[in-house]
Amino acid sequence: MIHLFKAVGRLMALDVGSGAVLSLDEIAYDCLAALIDNADADVPALLQDRYPRAEVEETVAELRQLMEDGYLNTSDDYSNVAPVDTGVVKAMCLHAAHDCNLRCKYCFADTGEYHMRNRSMLSVETGKKALDWLVAHSGKRHNLEVDFFGGEPLMNFPVIKELVAYGRSLEKDHDKHFKFTTTTNALNMTDEVMDFLNQEMDNVVISIDGRKEVHDRMRPTPNGKGSYDLIIDKAKRFVDKRGQKQYYLRGTYTGYNLDFSKDVLHLADLGFEQLSIEPVVTSETNDYAIKESDLPTVYDEYEKLGRAYIDYRKNGKWFNFFHFMVDLTGGPCLKKRLTGCGSGNEYVAVTPEGDIYPCHQFVGREGYLMGSVLNDTFDRNIQRKFQQNHVLAKEKCSQCWARFYCSGGCAANAQAFNGDISKPYDMECKLEQKRLECAMAIYAIEHE
Repeated sequence: MIHLFKAVGRLMALDVGSGAVLSLDEIAYDCLAALIDNADADVPALLQDRYPRAEVEETVAELRQLMEDGYLNTSDDYSNVAPVDTGVVKAMCLHAAHDCNLRCKYCFADTGEYHMRNRSMLSVETGKKALDWLVAHSGKRHNLEVDFFGGEPLMNFPVIKELVAYGRSLEKDHDKHFKFTTTTNALNMTDEVMDFLNQEMDNVVISIDGRKEVHDRMRPTPNGKGSYDLIIDKAKRFVDKRGQKQYYLRGTYTGYNLDFSKDVLHLADLGFEQLSIEPVVTSETNDYAIKESDLPTVYDEYEKLGRAYIDYRKNGKWFNFFHFMVDLTGGPCLKKRLTGCGSGNEYVAVTPEGDIYPCHQFVGREGYLMGSVLNDTFDRNIQRKFQQNHVLAKEKCSQCWARFYCSGGCAANAQAFNGDISKPYDMECKLEQKRLECAMAIYAIEHE
């Protein structure tokens, strides 16, 4: 399969089977489009009103040579490949707090309660059992990943400190190395907290939506006031202490700020270099939802952001935007491309009560409780269900050009909107495709 597209002012082609990405001029783009429609077409005749015959013949010869060399029109049938059933779990989202000091209006976790109507904190004892469980279920994996999550995990900072120390104590005897991360809204970031996070965390994710008016509208405190002024200076100081390494700011854009490129650039102008602003995932019945009718506006906004991104990086205001980062020379192995994030398979979430779920978004959903770290139970049938939910097994993905980049999308979104983890959420697919097109075009431009 060959996917032809236009993004950020460039004419591009992706060969799905080989992974080759081509930046094309107009004549090559039109010639390739003709060959895709009919491999035996008389392309010079078809394009005689647009280009000189000799130029078309030369271009077609070059394209056919690329096909012979295995860069274009290669097989993308990997139906004989399937993920290996190892039973190994290597990553855990450990919920330090089912409570939060913000009341974000789009919160999938119901402001930290996870729809359980029970605000709670992880205990040291349960946290230790969770780390023990991960070690016991990690097979020969050396590097293990643990993300302290919430609600707001820093509301339970003393327990996080104890659990990190406990994890370090396990490493030598079990030949493991814990890579700890924390996802936080930064409200509780004192100097002590910052120093600890910088010393112990391999990554830190800070939630900021962008411009003050945008952030405050969706991320108020319990008293209804905005939180931007409470966190922005803390986030700056933390990032400066961290040396701009191994962190990113993660925001959410909604139907209220479809001009989200301004939010990305606002954060870049403040000096933040690692940025991700993601679309809200919610029912279209909510006022702040991104609707199908908004897609042309959203697509244009990604184009606008792509052009600004190139300009900033070229002219001294360098930053990374998560969705524009794509590795076209290496990247994940085939197994990773098939299985994606690994939720429910190699990655699980654990609640303050010790319950195990496929990921943080599945917590509290009926039918997805996988076991408990307190009694060392784990439902391998559910794990196998998620393992078999790879991109080759999804009917909708079978003819999608982006399938080896998105890996079939988010299982939690699929289940929430379609009632089935194997049926991807359509809005997510469309936005991911557009971001990928921009990312590939940007890669081509920056590597010329």
